[in-house]
Amino acid sequence: MDGVDLAVIETDGVAVTGFGESRYRPYTAQERAIIRASLGRWPGDPGVAAAAKVVEDAHLAVLADLTAITAFGFHGQTLAHDPAGGRTHQAGDGARIAAAIGVTTVWDFRSNDMQLGGQGAPLAPFYHWALARFIGVQGPVAFLNLGGVGNITWVDPGLSGPELPGACLAFDTGPANAPIDDLVMARLGMAFDRDGALSGAGRVDEAKVARFLDDPYFRRIPPKSLDRDAFGGLSDLVRDMADADAVATLAACAAGAVGRGMTHLPMPPTQLLVTGGGRRNAGLMAMLAALLDLPVAPVEAVGLDGDMLEAQAFAYLAARVLLGLPTSAPGTTGVAAAVGGGRVSRV
Repeated sequence: MDGVDLAVIETDGVAVTGFGESRYRPYTAQERAIIRASLGRWPGDPGVAAAAKVVEDAHLAVLADLTAITAFGFHGQTLAHDPAGGRTHQAGDGARIAAAIGVTTVWDFRSNDMQLGGQGAPLAPFYHWALARFIGVQGPVAFLNLGGVGNITWVDPGLSGPELPGACLAFDTGPANAPIDDLVMARLGMAFDRDGALSGAGRVDEAKVARFLDDPYFRRIPPKSLDRDAFGGLSDLVRDMADADAVATLAACAAGAVGRGMTHLPMPPTQLLVTGGGRRNAGLMAMLAALLDLPVAPVEAVGLDGDMLEAQAFAYLAARVLLGLPTSAPGTTGVAAAVGGGRVSRV
């Protein structure tokens, strides 16, 4: 909920051939408060229309004066995600965006997948496969996105398409930044633990981490996905701890969840490339490096842009939707068969 990322890529829906302009438009404190007040709510619930308008207006602001694009992928802002119930809610009307910018817009990426029994998330894995081919890695590689929730993608770039069996395995590892963000906001009025200062300075309560990692979710076979607030009890777990110790313990929970997730991969990857805001958390990155027996590095180490990778992913998926190509598969979301998602609003 920090703001809107915009990224332009060149693609034929399979290969990524180049990167264009990128932009970022932060939400104001007031806008963020409106969105936060609607977390967990569904279409028609109080406050949702106001949150959707904030999201749409922010996107239109960041899109102003953008030229020379043939299509736009609009993800919207996730307010609620209930894979067990087969429903998901991303606020924002792609038809309004398309009409305002005069560009074909692809949106509502998750619903088709969920209607066919998929988890609706994560959706970036096909793009991770394309990036692995773009950077020319040899052998399997894993991408770890540390957003509010952590998700991992294991890819084999040697296969000729991301939808093929064995090309991608993806799932949510567990909570990542969300519990830390919520705690520092509630206690310190901070949006996040900048540079991981608290995560690196605090003392981890290993017993509490072990209790957290005993949750049945970590033993479930992937694919699997989580709502942002799926582990709401984490705040109670660290309630009586000092600020730095609480944040460090939450970071250790996030790292431990990734460690448990690694046991589900088909074979060890050659490296773990980290994207999302969590890659800037030095304390969390140090915990991952100490826990895992493989190289761990931010995606910038291989020439990619971790700030824009998720936005790029939905540009890639938009191209695939328009070309009639799948955007998810049994190995990424648990959907019954490879399927394309997304509604298309043409102009």
